[in-house]
This record gives sequence, structure tokens and C-alpha cells, in this order.
Amino acid sequence: MKALMNIKWKHYINYIVVGAFTIYLAYMAFAGDMPRSQTTLYTDIGVTIILAVSLSMVVGFLGELSLGHAGFMCVGAYVGGKLAAMFTEMFTGLNEYIVFVIALAVGGLAAMLCGFIIGLPALRLRGDYLAIVTLAFGEIVRIIFLNSGGVFGDQSGMKTPRLDRQILPFISFILVLVTLFVTQNIIRSKHGRAITAIRDSEIAAKATGINVTKYKLMVFAIAALFAGIAGVLSSYTENKIQAATYDYNYSIEILVIVVLGGMGSINGAIVASVLITYINNVLQTQLQGNMAVLKNLIYAIVLIVIVIYNNAPALKGFRETYNIKNLFSKIFAKKQDPSKVHDDEAKWDRVPTKIEIDEVLSVDIQPGSPYIPDKSEKEDK
Repeated sequence: MKALMNIKWKHYINYIVVGAFTIYLAYMAFAGDMPRSQTTLYTDIGVTIILAVSLSMVVGFLGELSLGHAGFMCVGAYVGGKLAAMFTEMFTGLNEYIVFVIALAVGGLAAMLCGFIIGLPALRLRGDYLAIVTLAFGEIVRIIFLNSGGVFGDQSGMKTPRLDRQILPFISFILVLVTLFVTQNIIRSKHGRAITAIRDSEIAAKATGINVTKYKLMVFAIAALFAGIAGVLSSYTENKIQAATYDYNYSIEILVIVVLGGMGSINGAIVASVLITYINNVLQTQLQGNMAVLKNLIYAIVLIVIVIYNNAPALKGFRETYNIKNLFSKIFAKKQDPSKVHDDEAKWDRVPTKIEIDEVLSVDIQPGSPYIPDKSEKEDK
């Protein structure tokens, strides 16, 4: 019991919440009771969380501005989807879930390789220059796949294998747990402290012996890996992979989610991912026909309201008083029973001292006393 009390539960709250929801999705998947609209929503939420948490490593913890996350996702979707389609045609008896795992691994590694190659020259830049280079990478990748000459489909997209839609939400949240495990273990290790040191001051980090280039490449490559995995997962949720899906607007949307959740906050990225994906889904389903043009307007207004709430100085007192942390601390605060209050067990007579406490407080000590030797005694010593 004492060991349980010493555990820092705030480090594991996201595991507990996501794990509980994953168990619920597993139950619904094997029962086959989940509506199609919910399967799509939950899968999209899982994909968005993976993208936001992985991008948070680059933007929030490393302090670099990247707008190429959709490009890495595009690489994973096309490479993993193409490999899955080839394996399905060549090995008809091969289990579809084995093909899916292979596609995840290959698509993620392909995106990771691209992240490493682009990171070598690009991470020498900072700020807006790095953002422009990564944005250009995403657009170049998208155009290459769009004009691949039939290798990766045609202008209308590329077909990929399908999985049972009831299983996809469960799989997506399993991948969310993997992403959280890898990300949080890196951030809370000595490597994470080096990464945040680079964010705070790159010059100071270099002066203390931190290999800045190594850590920048490591974070960039790991973020690209999970973006590629999210791309493979998204390729299994769509009827066709379309390059237009992975444009720079998608990268900006993921960046907005990270900023709304709080820079360097994994839990915030998760909450913002759920909120923004749900809002998008509701607007798409509720606004049909001529009203569909209002989707982007309402979405923009919601984002503006959230940004104002998070940053307005006039609302600072309200945010600090009614935030989730303070509410939980008030709800679960331990109330002290006055009958159980007791005096301090420490006693001065048990503490070994050279001078009694009442003599220390006395003002009658004069030179030559037993406790303050005079000059002659000091000279004799």
C-alpha cells in the first residue's frame, strides 16, 4: 500500500484513461455493436493523437518549428499501402493482420528514413527557415506520389487493403499507447533532459557537452516514424489514398492541435486531438449541402475562441481558479481530522548538541565563558 502511495500517478493518468478506453473499444469490436460513424470517428481520433504527440516532441520539447508532418504521413501511407497491396496480391493465403503489421513497420521506417535525410541539412536551420524547408518537403513528397506514373495509383488515388472496421479503432488506440510509451520514456530520461536543454538554450547545451545534432536528428526521426505509422493506419481507413489529403493545411492543423494543447504537454495534445477531431466530425456530418461552406468558418471561430481563452491576460485568474488540476485537487484534497492532530515527536533533549538550547538563546554569554573562549585561550591552542 505504501508503494502505491509513492507512485507519481500524474505520470500514468494518460495510460490509465487511454488504456480503459482501449478495453472498451476491444469489447465493442468483438461484440460487433459499434456503428460505422463511431468506428470512423474513433479511428480518426487515434490517428490524430499519434500525429499530435509525435509532433509535440519536435515543437514542444525540442523547440523546432516543423510543417512537414503531413509529408511524413504521406510517405508512410503510400509506401505502407503499396506494400500491403502487393503482399495481398502475391500471397493470397497470408493473414491480413500480418500484412498490416508489415505495412506499419515498412511505412514507419520509410518515413523515419526520410526524416533522417531531410533532418541532416534542415536542422541546421532554425525558426521560419526550418518551417519553410519542412513545408517544401511535404509538398514535394505529395507531388511525387501524385505524379508517380501509375506506380502509386493514378490521379484519383491508390487502393489499399481493408481491415474489419470494427477492429480499426481498437488497433488505433493500441498504437496510441505505443506512441505514449515511447514518447514519455524518452522525455523523462536523460535524453529528454538533453532535448529540453537544447530547447531552452542551444548554446548552453553545446557548452555542457550535449551533442545537439544527434538529439535533433533523433527527435526528428522518431517523430517521422510515428507520422508514417499514422499514415499507414489512415490508408486502411480510406477507400483510396489521395495525395491531396496530405497537403500543408493538414500539417498546420496538427500544429494548431499541439499549440492548443500546450507546448510540451503530452496530455494537452491528447485532449486537443480529441476535441478538434470531434468538432471536425460533427461539422462534417451536420453541415450538408449549401451549409457545408460554413464548416471552415465555424471551425476557425472555435479555434479563435480557444486561443483567446488560453492566452488572454484578462482570463488568467479564471483559468488558474477553474483549471482541471485545481478542481481535482479540491475534490480529492485530504481533510485533516482535528482529533488526530498531535505534537511534533522530536524532542530537543534527544538531539546531541554542544550547547543547551536555553543557553543559546541567552544574552549573558561573555568572553571567557565555557562556550566562547577569549583571545588568550585561542592563542594557547
